[in-house]
Amino acid sequence: MQEKVDILLTTYNTETQYLKQQIESILNQTYQNFRLLISDDASTKNEIRAILEDYEKQDNRIVLYKQEKNLGYNKNFEFLLKEANAKYIMFADHDDVWYPQKVEKSVEKIKKENVDLVYCNAHQINEKGEIIQSNYFQYKNVPLIHGKGKLAISRCVGIGCSQIITDIVRNKMIPFTKEVIAHDWLAAFIANEGKGISYIEEPLFGYRLHNTNVFGGRNLAQNLGKWKEENGTSYQSYLKYRKEKVIDKAYLEGAKMCLTYVTNEENKNFLEDIIKYYERLEKSKYINGHIFQYFRFLAGKNLTKKIIKEMMIFHFPIFGYLIFIS
Repeated sequence: MQEKVDILLTTYNTETQYLKQQIESILNQTYQNFRLLISDDASTKNEIRAILEDYEKQDNRIVLYKQEKNLGYNKNFEFLLKEANAKYIMFADHDDVWYPQKVEKSVEKIKKENVDLVYCNAHQINEKGEIIQSNYFQYKNVPLIHGKGKLAISRCVGIGCSQIITDIVRNKMIPFTKEVIAHDWLAAFIANEGKGISYIEEPLFGYRLHNTNVFGGRNLAQNLGKWKEENGTSYQSYLKYRKEKVIDKAYLEGAKMCLTYVTNEENKNFLEDIIKYYERLEKSKYINGHIFQYFRFLAGKNLTKKIIKEMMIFHFPIFGYLIFIS
């Protein structure tokens, strides 16, 4: 007998062609014992709700929630997590395309490995659905964790739309604390403190990159280009980018979030140390010599290219600036 799965999909002013493709790809999964819980976050495009209402009428596996006020990305996922009651839970982006066996292979893996979270590889696709990166793990230097590892504390392990979690993780995630910045990082952190994590190297969905993406899925050069257009190319602009968009948003705030959920004393000490490390990095404007701490906190399997970039930004900002202006 197939275990029940709840798939959580949040929408807000989604491009209609992407939304339809994603919903169809989920409904056509080889694994059929699921509910698709959709929460529309008060979209201003009337056609979005009309499409969602039509799908709900056509398939009794779909449960639609229509928010009267915009909750925001994190709160909308929190809402759906509170509604979910299946043994296994998956997160879905509103504009991706799931391959037919994504649910089946995710459930199979999480049961076989007896872990609390599994994340899978993806193809990165463009607006037309064409593959532009065949291996998202490799392209984005995604940390690869089997079992438990410190990288699930210091980094986001597996984007949300690649994850399947157990109800145990779901129960510990909610309610969100005010420090929650990323449900996927939080899920991996909690799973790491539980039965652990595993991954699937096979790409099981198309992760879409398009003009309305803000930061997600973009590489360092693309993110820097966007920042420079808005803030200029001075050294002060670079230091502001380094602090606000790199150290704060991508690292420090995540560590502070995990600290509000930590239950393991060793992990608590690790988090407190890494927070101090990030705060020291922010104060250094030219060179920071505490390189050994980087390897203690952030180095790991599949991260060679990322390590080189991060070392420049974290410990040699004066040289990282050359990358910034190039």
